[in-house]
Amino acid sequence: MRQAILDEEVKKERKQQAAKSCDVTSASAEVELWNTPVDGADLLTAIVATINRFIICEKHTAIAAALWIAMCWFMDVVQVAPLAVITAPEKECGKSLLLTLIGRLVPKPLQSSSVSPASLYRSIDLWKPTLLIDETDACLKDNEELRGLINCGHTRDSAYTIRCVGEDHTPTKFNLWAAKALSGIGHIADTLMSRAIILELRRKLPTEKVERIRHADPALFQELSSKLARFAEDNADCVRFARPNLPSSLGDRAQDNWEPLLSIATVAGGNWFNIATAAAIKISGSGEQSLTIGVELLLDIQEVFRNLKINRISTTDLIKHLIADNEKQWAGHNKGSQISPKQISDILKGYKIHSKTLRAGSETFKGFEKVQFTEACSRYIPGIPNSPVTASQPPSVVDLQTIYSGNTDDLVTTINTCEPPSILDCYSVTAKTPPQCYRDIEELSEDV
Repeated sequence: MRQAILDEEVKKERKQQAAKSCDVTSASAEVELWNTPVDGADLLTAIVATINRFIICEKHTAIAAALWIAMCWFMDVVQVAPLAVITAPEKECGKSLLLTLIGRLVPKPLQSSSVSPASLYRSIDLWKPTLLIDETDACLKDNEELRGLINCGHTRDSAYTIRCVGEDHTPTKFNLWAAKALSGIGHIADTLMSRAIILELRRKLPTEKVERIRHADPALFQELSSKLARFAEDNADCVRFARPNLPSSLGDRAQDNWEPLLSIATVAGGNWFNIATAAAIKISGSGEQSLTIGVELLLDIQEVFRNLKINRISTTDLIKHLIADNEKQWAGHNKGSQISPKQISDILKGYKIHSKTLRAGSETFKGFEKVQFTEACSRYIPGIPNSPVTASQPPSVVDLQTIYSGNTDDLVTTINTCEPPSILDCYSVTAKTPPQCYRDIEELSEDV
């Protein structure tokens, strides 16, 4: 046998052995479907309760984590896969513990404390895992290629990368479609944060008590995983065709991120659509968005016009008012000096805003008119509607007793699907007796 042929056969065998030996595939085989249909509302509430047993976090964080965990079981039907970004301002806040807990409840968990670009796209393409990356504040630092690969897996259509493979450098397409959770200290790149459900943790107080996850009964996670698998098996088409009402207070990208989670909450029934919506607004509402330097400048210029009650201003006077607030960045924007007219011009030209020659009596000066900022502020400043119509308010939390007594009109109106009416049979919209976890759900809806 020629050496080249032998080498090729060895490579094939090694690849097959790697696929067989990986814990990802063996772990997936252990998850058996629960033997009876699963109530989605009860299941999500049980996951939230489990998170709270082991992790100190806000209730909206536990709710979002539970929904993201459920989403991992619906990866075959959702079109957007938001990252789960677990973050905290300091160490010892439970980030790695939450990542570990998530790993016990998702399909094909593949956990790592670091990853290279090549190992990322090859492992996802080969094993289709749920990727859990710890210490991302270190491994993503100054690694544009890795960040780009993680970004491109946000939507199903764009979840591919092309690499040259082998001695003949054959262009090869790798699939990057997978649920990914990242854990690290502090803020990561804005491009990643904008594609994420942010799970922010806090350090435990001496008076706060939680159980050690390493001492937890494995049967707890096995049962929840089994129920998640059954819930996904029975409701895949329902989630595929769900069209939940998305909170208008979220930006377009945030709406994309939350749509699969709100679809699952809608299908789960009970009060979960309202619980999930409240969590979405709390975590990703306009008040929580990090602002780009351009949007921050638009906001501050808008504030100058509003405070002075004027319709135009010279560039010189604009700078004077911008730097008056020492808590804002403009006084030291220019390497410790105040922002310059050219820097203002460079930032604003991206919004098609340019200074113009204005006249006051016999004098002329460079400056701006208030009307120049109207369209840019409407389009780019969170929370400002771009039409005269008042933005709709987030749905109020529906009274649980009303839902369980059979009045489900509020839930039915959250479903908008082009499918035949039979698809609605998947949704839990019939009267039912309050489950064991009734009070737990009620507390969630009150406190989110």
